[in-house]
Amino acid sequence: MAAIAPPTSSFSKASPCPSSTKSPNPISRFTLPYSPLSSAPFRPLHISNSLPPKAATTTNAPPDPAPLIPRFAPDEPRKGADVVVEALERQGVTTVFAYPGGATLEIHQALTRSSAIRNVLPRHEQGGIFAAEGYARASGFPGVCIATSGPGATNLISGLADALLDSIPMVAITGQVPRRMIGTDAFQETPIVEVTRSITKHNYLVLDVEDIPRIVEEAFFLATSGRPGPVLIDIPKDVQQQLVVPDWNQAIRLTGYMSRLPKTPSEVHLEQIVRLVSESKKPVLYVGGGCLNSSEELRRFVELTGIPVATTLMGLGTYPSSDEDDLSLQMLGMHGTVYANYAVDKADLLLAFGVRFDDRVTGKLEAFASRAKIVHIDIDSAEIGKNKQPHVSVCADVKLALQGLNRILEAKLAKLKPDFAAWRAELKEQKLKFPLSYKTFGEAIPPQYAIQVLDDLTEGKAIISTGVGQHQMWAAQHYKYIRPRQWLTSGGFGAMGFGLPAAMGAAAANPEAIVVDIDGDGSFMMNVQELATIKVENLPVKILLLNNQHLGMAVQWEDRFYKANRAHSYLGNPANDSEIFPNMLQFAEACGVPAARVTKKADLKAAIQIMLDTPGPYLLDVIVPHQEHVLPMIPSGGAFKDVITEGDGRRSY
Repeated sequence: MAAIAPPTSSFSKASPCPSSTKSPNPISRFTLPYSPLSSAPFRPLHISNSLPPKAATTTNAPPDPAPLIPRFAPDEPRKGADVVVEALERQGVTTVFAYPGGATLEIHQALTRSSAIRNVLPRHEQGGIFAAEGYARASGFPGVCIATSGPGATNLISGLADALLDSIPMVAITGQVPRRMIGTDAFQETPIVEVTRSITKHNYLVLDVEDIPRIVEEAFFLATSGRPGPVLIDIPKDVQQQLVVPDWNQAIRLTGYMSRLPKTPSEVHLEQIVRLVSESKKPVLYVGGGCLNSSEELRRFVELTGIPVATTLMGLGTYPSSDEDDLSLQMLGMHGTVYANYAVDKADLLLAFGVRFDDRVTGKLEAFASRAKIVHIDIDSAEIGKNKQPHVSVCADVKLALQGLNRILEAKLAKLKPDFAAWRAELKEQKLKFPLSYKTFGEAIPPQYAIQVLDDLTEGKAIISTGVGQHQMWAAQHYKYIRPRQWLTSGGFGAMGFGLPAAMGAAAANPEAIVVDIDGDGSFMMNVQELATIKVENLPVKILLLNNQHLGMAVQWEDRFYKANRAHSYLGNPANDSEIFPNMLQFAEACGVPAARVTKKADLKAAIQIMLDTPGPYLLDVIVPHQEHVLPMIPSGGAFKDVITEGDGRRSY
């Protein structure tokens, strides 16, 4: 829904949310747990569905950044573009991903006058917004990107859609043609507010320069509160050029939105959930991206109950992945483990926390958890009952719900005495019977093995980004994530080209962390230009490129369902299919990025160690066979009984 800020300077009644100057920490009531890897000075923000009393909120945020040194006297007029930049500074923004153009030159000039904000210059606007997403996913703080009007703005569309589907807090700022030219088909004019209406949480067209402070504050609040998502602000060039004395005391105007935010979960509902747990014999936790900020509470709940945990693609890291821990079932769904999907199929109670019953998880809806009573806790009321009707539902912040559940369990634990040892033993038997596995053929490098070696050498501590395809699923299966915000991937939207720019953003947010883009040659080529950015910005991104010369997932489906008929899924040079084409090492060389290629399994570990030890960015081109299939696999629309555990492209079907 677009909001057009009217050309008026009148203010609304006081909002329940404080303005940006009434306290030195204007939104500290909304505290966001952040990645322990993060070293950037972030203002605490909170992804929450309610306004709980302070006693109900746990705060573990870093201190506010140092006070800003004003560039203007309080009553000194300045350009709208300078107001935009100062408004970002007041929100604690330290990094933006901005690519200049005619309609944003004023903002870029203002950025050069800021000592607080660094601009990481991408080489394409899509690279910029994916980098801002990577920044947000890795840090928990909203990512900020800026693009010019017309083609610059439309190049943001994939990133906006991706952020909406995966609930990523983002603020995208676009330039627009001057107000008098809107609707005249002016040069580089696109009605980006209309274009992005259905793929943003909210968006604005700024028509009055005096509205900028309020709109920027609203945008950050909207992006981070309730179910997070992207907010777009479209600013005409003449508004950026207009002189104004900003009023930083404007109240935000979100009365309707505030009234719809979910409240603190009901004690009655939480008691009911605890009763269902005590009555069950085979309970399973099904947790997703909605639990990223409540990992500590989730782990305590598991400790109290002994209920095994299956995570979605977006939920990896909320509970540590482990082959040894009987409580860790790892990922469920289409390419999830056999034992995770077995657990959901046999469960008598499914605790669905921070999930949306996505088709890649459920397959055939009627058969999914068909034996179980379902408890669904989610911050977004639209998700409850949308795909699967729950027996008990709670529309609330999962963090607050888990805190409440843990409080009840701690008080009643001696009386309840939950014992699911027999159920865990049954699942352990499945774990031993159907482990994640792969085969080795001669000296060829199995892609799964490459990821396992990376996991071993980094001790499971790296931040991992991926593109989309087979390599994404192998990275989800074979790297063992031990904490939230360690795993960055395009989940719901499935946008190829995500991996490299997302790693770029993660490295900007966490400069001391090991950041690895596990990519495929198809995805990597879609934003290969960002090699220039990581070199120039000295971002220490390591690229583990699993190069099979094909669109691997398309090949897998061709093998399984189309009699191995290749329909434009080969990415090499048909005139010479014995050579590796294109030569990824030359792309890296052109950008001054160190690179190497490895083709034999025996040489892989040393090559990965060199990659990790080399300062700055590095590309390792790992040549892998295209016949490998991602297994297990439940075909689209199938059920657990249809799971495939054997085979690859070396045989016909």
